Amino acid sequence: MADKRDYYEVLGVGKSASDEDLKKAYRKLAKQYHPDLNPNDKAAEAKFKEVNEAYAVLSDAEKRRQFDQFGHAGMDGQGFSGFSGADIDLGDLFGSIFGGAFGGGGRRRSGPEQGANLQYGMSLDFMEAAFGVDKTITVTKEDICDSCKGSGASSGSSPETCPSCKGSGRVQQQSQTLFGITMVTRDCPACGGRGTVIRNPCSSCGGRGRRAKKKDLKIHIPAGVDTGDMMPIKGEGEPGLRGGPYGDLYVQFRVRSHPVFERKGINTYCDLPITFTQATLGADIEIPTIDGKVTTHIKDGTQPFDTYTLRGKGIPMKNRPTTRGDHICRFVLEVPTSLTEDQKEMLRKFEATLSERNYQKRSSFLKKVKDLFGI
Repeated sequence: MADKRDYYEVLGVGKSASDEDLKKAYRKLAKQYHPDLNPNDKAAEAKFKEVNEAYAVLSDAEKRRQFDQFGHAGMDGQGFSGFSGADIDLGDLFGSIFGGAFGGGGRRRSGPEQGANLQYGMSLDFMEAAFGVDKTITVTKEDICDSCKGSGASSGSSPETCPSCKGSGRVQQQSQTLFGITMVTRDCPACGGRGTVIRNPCSSCGGRGRRAKKKDLKIHIPAGVDTGDMMPIKGEGEPGLRGGPYGDLYVQFRVRSHPVFERKGINTYCDLPITFTQATLGADIEIPTIDGKVTTHIKDGTQPFDTYTLRGKGIPMKNRPTTRGDHICRFVLEVPTSLTEDQKEMLRKFEATLSERNYQKRSSFLKKVKDLFGI
């Protein structure tokens, strides 16, 4: 058992995969490694058997439960080999591999199909993403031809029934498979599975029934979007097949960096330089936020990298704009440079008045070093 791979790993799915996820993964791998598509390839044959064994277990609820609890040890005595351990529809599988139904029981995809979804990448400024913005975008996509209204035929004509398949869109062929000679149903090569042919194609679209078009769309981007977020726009994809609905357009965002603020989720951050005197004595300071400046008081003895949090001054939450994250300001102590000799002398005199009581962190550290080395 030790040399066997985890069944989930074999199928390339997680342990929470649904039955449909398992079936999709199995179909893909069974097609990839099928012996008919990889003749005389022992490695592919071994992979094919491994994939079938994994699916045989995970597609069965009870066997999957045993495997989840005990691993391969729970499979002792099951005797999996090839297809024997799984309830697999060979006709369904070979239909996906050979382009039609195994044994001639094909189903023609004659109903409406939704059109393709499209994706559009959009860059946003930091503040646009934070508070939302209205944008106009231009999308170039396939759309129904205005001249022929999608039929593909020139004015005064219409598509005709395909003489090769008699309008069915499917033809049968003999094929040599792992199980001998079988009848395989395929899309008709003469009409591409449509069941019709166009004798007089539309001059605008060349008989395709659709053309590339540009379309301007006004869209509202809600407050709080972040890099990687995708916003669907219903019905703005490509047109469907056989009267099917349009697909959708997905706008994916990339938020540009900001010179002052950083963002993690709905919280914002900034570094604020403060002087030695401000940190030592305390001071009223202005903290920048995405809403503007906020005046606050920092306490005396503020240390480098101490933080100050302003509640509700961060990014609005998507779909709940009245709920906002926090703004966290980090204080960065700036040491003065380019001092005059008089200024340096004043600092030396000031330093001479201090003791270990004024430098608790330094005193604590030196004590630890002394204890460590005994000196």
